[in-house]
Amino acid sequence: MHALSPLKSLLCATLLSALAHGAMAAQPALQDALFNQNTTFDPDKHPGKALYQLHCASCHEGAMPKAPHREFLETMPPQAIITALTTGIMAQEAAALDSTQKQQVAEYLARTDLTSYKPQPGATACTGDALDFDLNRPPANVGWGYDPRRFVPDTVAGLTADDVPNLKLKWAFAFPAALRARSQPVVAMGAVFVGSQDGTVYAFDLHTGCARWTSNVGAEVRTAIVVESWPEGTIPERSPRLYFGDLLGRAYALDALTGEVLWRTRVDDHPTATITGTPLLRDGTLYVPVSSLEVTTAATPSYPCCTFRGSMLALDAASGKIKWRHYSVDQPATEQGKTSQGTAIMGPSGGGVWTSPTMDAQRGLIYHGSGQNYSPPADGNSDAIFAVDAKTGKRVWHQQMTANDIWTPACIVNSANCVHEKGLDHDIAASILLINLDKGKQILVAGQKSGMVYGLDPDNKGELLWKQAIGRGSVMGGVHFGMASEGTRIYVPVVDTPMQADGSMAPDYAAAGIHAIDAATGEILWQALKGKASCDDAGCHPGVSAALTAIPGVVFAGHLDGIFRAYDGATGKVLWESDTTVPAPAVNGVNAVGGSMSGPGAAIADGHVIVNSGYSYAMFKPGNALLVYSVDGK
Repeated sequence: MHALSPLKSLLCATLLSALAHGAMAAQPALQDALFNQNTTFDPDKHPGKALYQLHCASCHEGAMPKAPHREFLETMPPQAIITALTTGIMAQEAAALDSTQKQQVAEYLARTDLTSYKPQPGATACTGDALDFDLNRPPANVGWGYDPRRFVPDTVAGLTADDVPNLKLKWAFAFPAALRARSQPVVAMGAVFVGSQDGTVYAFDLHTGCARWTSNVGAEVRTAIVVESWPEGTIPERSPRLYFGDLLGRAYALDALTGEVLWRTRVDDHPTATITGTPLLRDGTLYVPVSSLEVTTAATPSYPCCTFRGSMLALDAASGKIKWRHYSVDQPATEQGKTSQGTAIMGPSGGGVWTSPTMDAQRGLIYHGSGQNYSPPADGNSDAIFAVDAKTGKRVWHQQMTANDIWTPACIVNSANCVHEKGLDHDIAASILLINLDKGKQILVAGQKSGMVYGLDPDNKGELLWKQAIGRGSVMGGVHFGMASEGTRIYVPVVDTPMQADGSMAPDYAAAGIHAIDAATGEILWQALKGKASCDDAGCHPGVSAALTAIPGVVFAGHLDGIFRAYDGATGKVLWESDTTVPAPAVNGVNAVGGSMSGPGAAIADGHVIVNSGYSYAMFKPGNALLVYSVDGK
């Protein structure tokens, strides 16, 4: 997960089924509906397997540092793989393959028979006035990429608490070839900008859902789209830019008015590096968090575990050139010994950065969290909170919240790579919140997958001021993608699945739901717990993994059972809810089918509430829906 390590944790809970395929197997009917796939596909008998082994495996099984690992390739739609082999980045390497062989490689990796594959319809192109961008309407500086407190003032939201019970679906879009919807939308210039699983970035007209443009970058876009801002009341001197990251660890700048790619930078040479946390744009610099899926490859006994180190980069927003890099694990991995099968044990490693970073302009700092170590030795940098100089990348201070946390799924599957005591996988994955208190004081509030929330002093090297246990925590529990705040009231989502780090199962959902705490003291103000899910399907869970979003008096939360709810900010009472798993007619001529809600939270602007639904990891419910609500659906 984001914090996931939630992403990572949810993947691992499937005990390393292929990244995209564990959840597919759980719900074949929906898999067929979304992908039009042949569920009898047998990859071991497919001719693409031998072609992949001969022409691709030597680089994509870890030997070539810059080559994405096979697990990444398996999450890509078949057409994206064919494009890469034919006219894209792999055209030269694939020159020896004919068109049939390229198709077979794509079929093998995507587990899709293209003779029966029917691509779903894409977006409908806008015409007339719907094509026009309103340059008098810059993005609001709220949410990931701007201010991770995720509070939307009423002047931006265009909604009040009284309006919320009257929200109805205005339009929906079904992402083609998607089992998950991970990119948080953003509203600017009268458009909705959002990424998708097949690598397409969309610029939708806010009111109708037609597309002003689409641009495919070839790999899943999981981050929010960050639109370059400009002073309200002025017209920008050039086209604004969009910034985001993709599954293959590449950061991008696109022209916001056309979708043209202006630059692309791979932010880490490690083959399992990825970008899950949304980059932060500030004063001409793009701060990019780097995480990885090496935690999953670590379960393979022949894989030298592990060498990835999480980091935070600063890129020049105009060119994409790297200004500086801060590693969470500050020492590169060296060989520490051999496993029982003779495979090298590499370490220290891990410390993936899943959080969208937080800017502290007053102190000139960037804050971010880290995940667990992947391999021994354990160091002081895992499960930690870091303060980094925003200009130089130099570490100013850090505080480790959980020591000796070394974890990969190797110990769950009893792999030879389990060469350490089983850890807890207690990442700091949600963004750190910088909260204003009375008398000019400020406090940092951080949530953890342990179920703990912390208050730290930004003026005293992150000294711990208070801690509050609000959840049981686990490899898939606690606080995942993002808290929200309304003044000093902090809204905290909790998952608390029964799955524990050792593979055992707890008897209940513990503290799954929404919690409100006081930022100054950590005192619990209210709890809205969901003891059971709204359905009995496999993967149906009442917890809240997705980031929260608040407006005055209301907090919005997407649950893992697919229910999207609005809670009263003062009491936790449910004000409104929508079942996103009910098929909804989409503007592209098919039904949008929601599922588990995790990763991004809602974007709220101009009287619209915009949210994704569908999260196909760890047996949770897949889906392909972008849903746009407004008062009475108008």
